[in-house]
Amino acid sequence: MSEKRHYHFIGVCGTAMGAVAAGMKARGFAVTGSDEHVYPPMSTFLEESGVEIIAGYRGSNIPENVDVTIIGNTISRGNEEAEEVLNRKLLYQSLPEVLKEQFLRGKRNFVVTGTHGKTTTSAMLAWVLRSAGRDPSFMIGGLPANLGSGAQFTDSEFTVLEGDEYDTAFFDKRSKFLHYLPEFITINNIEFDHADIYDTLDDIKLTFRRLLNIVPSRGLAVVNGDDGNVLEVVREAPCPVRTIGFGENCEVKIEDVLYEPKGSSFTLMGERYFHPMVGEFNVRNAAMAVAGGLFAGLRAEEIRTAFTTFEGIARRQQLRGEVRGVKVVDDFAHHPTAIGLAVGALRQRYPGSRLWVIFEPRSNTTRRNIFQKELADALATADCAIVPAIADPEKFPENERLDPEKLIRDINARGGSGRYLATVDEIANHIAAEAREGDVVAVLSNGGFGGLHGKLLERLGG
Repeated sequence: MSEKRHYHFIGVCGTAMGAVAAGMKARGFAVTGSDEHVYPPMSTFLEESGVEIIAGYRGSNIPENVDVTIIGNTISRGNEEAEEVLNRKLLYQSLPEVLKEQFLRGKRNFVVTGTHGKTTTSAMLAWVLRSAGRDPSFMIGGLPANLGSGAQFTDSEFTVLEGDEYDTAFFDKRSKFLHYLPEFITINNIEFDHADIYDTLDDIKLTFRRLLNIVPSRGLAVVNGDDGNVLEVVREAPCPVRTIGFGENCEVKIEDVLYEPKGSSFTLMGERYFHPMVGEFNVRNAAMAVAGGLFAGLRAEEIRTAFTTFEGIARRQQLRGEVRGVKVVDDFAHHPTAIGLAVGALRQRYPGSRLWVIFEPRSNTTRRNIFQKELADALATADCAIVPAIADPEKFPENERLDPEKLIRDINARGGSGRYLATVDEIANHIAAEAREGDVVAVLSNGGFGGLHGKLLERLGG
């Protein structure tokens, strides 16, 4: 065990930070942490784990006898504790660095990457391994219903990680996944995203090439053989690569797909699988999880059994409630491709229903006008689309900012039915007045959207 005994986490209440802090405490380290957002359920979890939490950021929070300070990737220069660390010349690390040294080295690490589908695929794979008795460690960006939490560290040889291409910390601009010592990776797809971090799609391709460079010769990269960007990235990869997909040129083909409202069936390498999620993208996610399970040494029957009991992810096609025959669904989609796929999946699950899509442009990318045209294309596929004002517009120059009202005009010009409603209350009131029995209202956001889900259900019942 490391001679360094006392770790202090700045930003400890983040999902991954909290899980690692608790894992370090369980291993016998002294662990403290601070955060400006100290509230349940994370604060309760940390307190029950024996991690001392301090509310707020102050230089005096950092213990005199601290050995290592972990600085979360939401922390930037100007944070009082980060400045104290630099001024005192303390040893500091990023969360992925600590993960690598304390939890990943020597393990069989399965890293799930790509612009879309990371959370669902990594949750499926972790559940497949747990269902088969392998009790994997895992760190996943969402909340998988089967697993009970987004992260857990066990004594298993297996670790499943959602591999984020986002940067590591203010002092380390490499992608997080470059720290994860991968033996097996998936690349689900590659598109432009994270405009606050990357200038071009080529920059994103470069970080995926760097990931392939650290997969060992006895490892494996399973990649989307239908995605041109992915194929370009893996063309000269130094590790073994296997393409998987629907196209004729894929080494492993997804065949005989059957879509039904309650799930999807498909054949892969001569074996038939059913999983209780809808949409072509989820079939691809499931196929990637099958490939990971097989690489781990599982039998097809073990994977089949796990899929039948997979319960999905919070905020992925999640039915939040039904009032007056109107269903309110929560989905995390925040990229034009993901929005289009979500619409297709919802039509599969709720055939014949009128589909409302309420999209919140909240990410650093969608609040810019990078996807002004693509968002209109995606949202025009809904029966009714609603877009609010963007949050904190002053953070972006006017000529780079998404124009929601133009977006609505473009949706209507494409034959869709769009409406601009600036606030959450306006949206909730409009839906309450216009929605009818049998409608499905999908709320698409990567944030809380001002409590819109609850307000919709409340107003519909009013």
